[in-house]
Amino acid sequence: MRPSERAPDAMRPVSIERGFAKHAEGSCLIRFGDTHVLCTASLEERLPPWLRGQGRGWVTAEYGMLPRSTHDRSQREASRGKQGGRTLEIQRLIGRSLRAVCDLKLLGERQITVDCDVLQADGGTRTASITGGWVALAECINWMRKRNMIDMNPLTDHVAAISCGIYKGTPVLDLDYAEDSSADTDANFVMTGSSGLVEVQATAEKSPFSQSEFLDLLSLASKGVGELVELQKEALA
Repeated sequence: MRPSERAPDAMRPVSIERGFAKHAEGSCLIRFGDTHVLCTASLEERLPPWLRGQGRGWVTAEYGMLPRSTHDRSQREASRGKQGGRTLEIQRLIGRSLRAVCDLKLLGERQITVDCDVLQADGGTRTASITGGWVALAECINWMRKRNMIDMNPLTDHVAAISCGIYKGTPVLDLDYAEDSSADTDANFVMTGSSGLVEVQATAEKSPFSQSEFLDLLSLASKGVGELVELQKEALA
């Protein structure tokens, strides 16, 4: 039995509240159970120097956890003077995931920055950030199209992410913290709406997992991402 008493293929309750931040061109508050992430997309009429003059735009991401998003207060990274390795790894993952489904040439020479701020953490903050980040990005692009800034939608597909793992010998979907902290295997799958794989992160925390178990996790992830994509569509309808 899972600590949450969910079935192995059941996700936590997921909700997406679009337009949560008044001033951002695109935003949403996404909840994966007790994990809550505020995602905002900000449009800038400028590019990094290394991209200027190439006739294409850029989508990037930043990620952070509020000091009391977890049980104990964590120090703000700004006060330490640098970002931690985990933060850098996650925000690069979010950026790669969003760019995988965006035709950057259609953006023109502009940059969209997607900020993912974890308000409350209970496992799966990176997967919630990617899923909500896509909604914020899509809303920003809709904002641009309404103002005739771009003619065509640069988004080629949906992208969403979900965690899976082997908990007490059973493959399960959407790990919360209680499961994530003691799982035999922990994996994150980033997938498109058309079932394409963008990135897979899978680690054996204790004993190695088999190819058969990996395929079980992939099947669970496909189911979970399918449900998340439907929720993204509903949020933007």
